[in-house]
Amino acid sequence: MKKMLSYSGLVTKIRAMQSNLLTDDQYRELAEISSVPLAVAYLKQRPAYSQIWASLDENDLHRGQIEKLLINAVYNDFARLYRFANMEQRKFLDLYFKRYEISLLKNCLNKIFDHREVDLDLSMFKSFFDRHSELDISLLAASGSIEEFIANLKGTEYYEPLNHLREIESPTLFDYETALDLYYFRIIWKIKDKIFAGTDLEQVRAAYGNKFDLLNLQWIHRSRKFYNMSSTDIYALIIPIHYKLKKEEIAALVEAENDAAFEDILSKTYYGKHYEMLSPDTIEDMYIYIMKHVLTKESRRDPYSVASMYYYLYFKDHEIRRLTVALECIRYSIPPETTVQHIFKF
Repeated sequence: MKKMLSYSGLVTKIRAMQSNLLTDDQYRELAEISSVPLAVAYLKQRPAYSQIWASLDENDLHRGQIEKLLINAVYNDFARLYRFANMEQRKFLDLYFKRYEISLLKNCLNKIFDHREVDLDLSMFKSFFDRHSELDISLLAASGSIEEFIANLKGTEYYEPLNHLREIESPTLFDYETALDLYYFRIIWKIKDKIFAGTDLEQVRAAYGNKFDLLNLQWIHRSRKFYNMSSTDIYALIIPIHYKLKKEEIAALVEAENDAAFEDILSKTYYGKHYEMLSPDTIEDMYIYIMKHVLTKESRRDPYSVASMYYYLYFKDHEIRRLTVALECIRYSIPPETTVQHIFKF
């Protein structure tokens, strides 16, 4: 009862925000729109975007500005949840917040490696970000080299994971992004038992455990099929966390002699047994399906828990990916029926 009372206000807020997520029918309506300005005007009529986009003229917005507005919509919702959360609930949100920090760090790294301009416009999220992050984004965004970038991270938790890469010869952008991801995943798994308990701990373990297993399946499959990587190189990319996917099963998948052997091993894993549609060819799509299934189940099993927050933030991120795809299809005059197919892949 105490836990239900502590979550009641936040759950009410989440349900209100969740009711503003776009429906399948609204995505279909969006796909029928003939231009990006008209699509933005359509979104301005939706409750989730009406207030924060109200003062904008859709005819003056270019592609980069629209993408930033969509990202800021996610940040804005996160900040709203944070304001409604109590100290206990903010432990999860603080952990989740690191993904936003890492996303910004990756943008800075892309600027350095690809020599392209990256506008890190946090807009409405900046004051929140400045209060909750030790990163100096302006300083990091101005870094002209990887050496300068890493030096500007000194004193933050991200310095050591990236500085460690200096020990290998000519690390790539992929190496730096992978190092950030692996650091984040390890931190989540390491501290979850210290900051969560009971149902909250079970749900964090289920949400992230399934995520890590499925990401490992994706990486192993991609590395074998598209990059022809050696076993040693594949192991270097594996998230060193095992939930339903056993360590020996990962090794067997990495070392599988051929595609048929890989498929046979996959079918005998927990995921192969519980999801009939899972196969080497469907791993990418099944990742989205399984994560939706897990988060929906956990949030329904106990809505007064961290699952309700994770559920909403996951589906908001999901919506932004869908909208980005929809707007790109509209920009290039893709037929509505094809646009819908692209949207619903996510």
